[in-house]
Amino acid sequence: MSQVSFIHLRCHSEYSVVDGMVRVDDVVKRAAADRMPALALTDLSNLFGAIKFYKSARGKGIKPLIGCDVWLENENNRDQPYRLLLLCQSHAGYLKLCELLTQAYLHNQHRGRAELKRAWLEEGCDGLILLSGAMLGDIGQALLAGNEAQARALAEGWRQAFPNRFYIELQRTGHDQQEAYIGRALALAAELGLPPVATHPIQFLDADDFKAHEARVCIAEGYVLADKRRPRSFTEQQFFKTQAEMAELFADIPEALANTIEIAKRCNVTVTLGKNYLPQFPTPNGEGLDEFLKSEALAGLERRLEVLYPDAAVRDEKRPVYLDRLEFETKTIIQMGFPGYFLIVADFIGWAKNNGVPVGPGRGSGAENGVRHDMS
Repeated sequence: MSQVSFIHLRCHSEYSVVDGMVRVDDVVKRAAADRMPALALTDLSNLFGAIKFYKSARGKGIKPLIGCDVWLENENNRDQPYRLLLLCQSHAGYLKLCELLTQAYLHNQHRGRAELKRAWLEEGCDGLILLSGAMLGDIGQALLAGNEAQARALAEGWRQAFPNRFYIELQRTGHDQQEAYIGRALALAAELGLPPVATHPIQFLDADDFKAHEARVCIAEGYVLADKRRPRSFTEQQFFKTQAEMAELFADIPEALANTIEIAKRCNVTVTLGKNYLPQFPTPNGEGLDEFLKSEALAGLERRLEVLYPDAAVRDEKRPVYLDRLEFETKTIIQMGFPGYFLIVADFIGWAKNNGVPVGPGRGSGAENGVRHDMS
């Protein structure tokens, strides 16, 4: 990376349904053509494109940087949330980001936005790098409002939550007040000893795509393209700019350019592909999956035998045959390493039955066949 002048740390792809129209493979090709050794994908509130991006980038010899452009809840006004950028330094950071997004979608949605709470980030986010969100972040909004004391307090708070992993973000995309923000942000960064970093939010690949992008945004937000009163959140400048173009744009702040490279060096997420992982199935008393599967299957068998053979004497006579069959089946399942899979499917079926959802005869899935007959 010694001859590199800039690395893109912000990009909304086609997976940012509201405001992105960049195809993952195309942006990777563009980065490769510009001899950019690393590239970040930071879709809005999701990681849906992360694996596709990871494979595409590595296929072109580009280091994939995985992150997310996130909403931050504004506790004083829920209709005006802030924005932050989170980048994964490690696999642990990637898992933490997944956890944060899941929490937001399950427990803190507002008007369709999955918003992170400040307290969640302050609890500890090892493995994640935080960028301030430029003008759209809480610090940026405080600076633009002239409230430098609040901006200072917010910056101190983020520095404590992300020690040596927090950057003041700068952008030049042609928005109003951007230069005023940059001047104040640089002064704050110098006062607190915080590193500035230049980013360029990529919403579309080429400058000519701006009108198409605006049409997409209008469709998502319910506006007519010709409506002069509609909000205009994007500019013609938010296309993929080359290293040379970005170096010229931030020639007066070389440190902000250099820090894009430094951040890229710090982010090292490795994803294992081609291997399936089942969710961890929590057992009631912490027992192993093998033993829990056996006990649940045996209990289900006893309930089933009571239905098939109401007479206790007949039931006792027939039980050994069923026990032998159950022993063979559970042993096979355990040997194949599938007890977790069967327990997960059984959990689905149990929930369906308890909530009035019809359950079919169990064709197709071995787990559904076995669990339905042995555990129900």
